[in-house]
Amino acid sequence: MTDSLDGVRDHYRATGLTERLKTALTALGPEDKRLTPQQLGALDQFHTRGLAATVELARFAGVTADSSVLDVGSGVGGPARFLAATYGCQVTGVDLSEPFVDAARYLTGRTGQSGQVSFQTASALELPFDDGRFDVVLLQHVAMNISDRARLYCEIRRVLKSGGRFATYDVVLNSGEPHYPVPWARTPATSCLLSAGATREAIETAGFRTLTWQDDTEAAKDWIVQLRASGPPPSPNLGVVMGPDFAQLSANLGRNLLEGRLGILTAVFEAASTNP
Repeated sequence: MTDSLDGVRDHYRATGLTERLKTALTALGPEDKRLTPQQLGALDQFHTRGLAATVELARFAGVTADSSVLDVGSGVGGPARFLAATYGCQVTGVDLSEPFVDAARYLTGRTGQSGQVSFQTASALELPFDDGRFDVVLLQHVAMNISDRARLYCEIRRVLKSGGRFATYDVVLNSGEPHYPVPWARTPATSCLLSAGATREAIETAGFRTLTWQDDTEAAKDWIVQLRASGPPPSPNLGVVMGPDFAQLSANLGRNLLEGRLGILTAVFEAASTNP
């Protein structure tokens, strides 16, 4: 487990990330200008279909102003800030990458949401929270990096209240070996994909009941085609976060989707009344 997570840390090391963000954000105004979560959407929604996917997942999960939400693998904090701004809820984000957490805190300060949204460095396999702490847990494009799915989903179940919602939006294996590098892994060594069926089995075994199950592969393909037609995105964008080779990583993800090697899954589960 340690070796695998070390490889993931290396992939998301993002040295100098906060300084790069500060430089890139001068395009939106001076340092003291308050930014909105929507203005940051091109660089902080690090998953297929971007903000639209987060909007849909939150709706399926039933997030409300009273929800205590945990975003596992929160990256630079885009979904967490969006949820807090849209629903008025309290959101906590955790990520394995310390530079991502530092950047998330900086961006959250720029949007004036630091009292409502917080971030800390932690492993998804050892969440630093008491049992039954949260009403909703989100997991977006994270599980592909984690080999011990049983432990991942059991940890998520542990920190959820009974009857709480676990909402996941992830890449799944369809058929054939993916082309690398991709946004979550430059080599197969840090890619831990499962099929949709195996993902569902692992989650239900951890103590969940399926509420929503949706294959979003076709929607993701349409999104990829639209991106290709629209040309390079304006700055600032995700290339600021992931580095100069992000265009290649993203292109390979699109190729894998269009060739049917990978799929996109949206699903929401309810935590069972007792731990398995």
